[in-house]
Amino acid sequence: MNKLKWIKIIALSGMFCVVMGAFAAHSLESSLSVKSMSAIRTALLYQFLHTLALLGIIALPDHLLDQQRQTWAAYFLLIGMLLFSGSLYLLVFTGISMLGMVTPMGGCALIIGWLLLFSAAKRS
Repeated sequence: MNKLKWIKIIALSGMFCVVMGAFAAHSLESSLSVKSMSAIRTALLYQFLHTLALLGIIALPDHLLDQQRQTWAAYFLLIGMLLFSGSLYLLVFTGISMLGMVTPMGGCALIIGWLLLFSAAKRS
């Protein structure tokens, strides 16, 4: 696992959460419906939580996890975050309702990522 690459990805994701959160709170709240604002908040929550989860995964000592499964877990969490949160952002900003079908795929990828992290834990 190239930890420097992951730190850059995590930093960009965290920065995006702050920017999008500020934009939503200060510029969008008056122009979006309650349903759309709820979707943005859900996307931000999942993105922020999984950004922190990725940071935790790369911070774990190498001897605690199977490295291959750790890497796969991180990729699935990243893909899940992009699909889940990204589809919600795009749904709100474009109005393309078919994007709502992508959101559950992102959720499934997140679940797989967490299962991979569970399976990566080495037995002592």
